[in-house]
Amino acid sequence: MPAYVIGNFFIFSLINAFTPGPGNILALNTVTNYGYKKGRPLFLGIFAGYYVVQILCAVFVFGLSSFLPGVLGVMKYIGAVYILFLAVHIAVSKLPEEDAEASASFLKGFLLQFVNVKIYLFGITALTGYVTDYSTSFWVLCGFELVIATIGSIATMTWVGMGLLIQTWYRKYFRAINIILALTLLECVVSILFS
Repeated sequence: MPAYVIGNFFIFSLINAFTPGPGNILALNTVTNYGYKKGRPLFLGIFAGYYVVQILCAVFVFGLSSFLPGVLGVMKYIGAVYILFLAVHIAVSKLPEEDAEASASFLKGFLLQFVNVKIYLFGITALTGYVTDYSTSFWVLCGFELVIATIGSIATMTWVGMGLLIQTWYRKYFRAINIILALTLLECVVSILFS
């Protein structure tokens, strides 16, 4: 796999993981409302759920490559459209409204990831857009998904660790940050379609 493809995979993964999503916003709200100690079970649930969902994405993509190999070429374009949608959404989005959560349980964090469409699309798009042209080995797909889950967990922990600091900074420079992220995602679309 060429270095520029790996670089674009990491750019795509970092942007997806660090931008606000259900897990990051819930983690930020929880640490703000309950503190780290009381929120820890929820954070661990989010991390565990992230890894399980990404392995499910690897199984899904491996199944497609084994039983319907022609679908992977189509999935690449679907992934490019999704990244383009994500870029536009990030560029025009408004600051999210934050609702305080009533509890901070492991199960709530874990189950959140199973309904978090963002991470399913993230995992499948990353594999079909960057990895499957070079390998459809189950272990390679799982390895890349574990990298995605690790980056996602680090991103969520960053939101937890930085708490209000990130929220304040992000709110202050919201539009500029989102436009830069959107333009970077557009470069990722170009690399998927023309690599």
